[in-house]
Amino acid sequence: MGRLTVHLDRASNLADTDVLGMTDPYVRFELKQDNWTRDHDYGFQRSSVKKNEINPVYDETFVFNNIPTLNNMVLKVKILDDDIGSRDDKVGHCTIKLEELGLTSTPMVVERVVDRNMFRKNGRVHLKLSYDP
Repeated sequence: MGRLTVHLDRASNLADTDVLGMTDPYVRFELKQDNWTRDHDYGFQRSSVKKNEINPVYDETFVFNNIPTLNNMVLKVKILDDDIGSRDDKVGHCTIKLEELGLTSTPMVVERVVDRNMFRKNGRVHLKLSYDP
């Protein structure tokens, strides 16, 4: 069984979703095998919260173990605004098809748009991904 390593470097140009103050973003990673008949869930992991920051630097590493293959595997990346006393706001998201990346044990830099904007720069997430079969 293999191991997928996700290094969350940073996010940039995130939308400010808070009415009062600034966004307190955190990132949630979900790993799923997207099959025709039945999806298989390999769990989720969550980063720390960065207070009042639309360009947060995380430098955090997450490991998903017991991954049999990257065939049909997707990494869902969701950025949310940590709100106390109410539901967390969605800041942005993306889905990365891992099979298409050709991952190896050498970390690959992966950058994806998580929030498209007309009047300012797109929000992005900056990762390094590797897979040890």
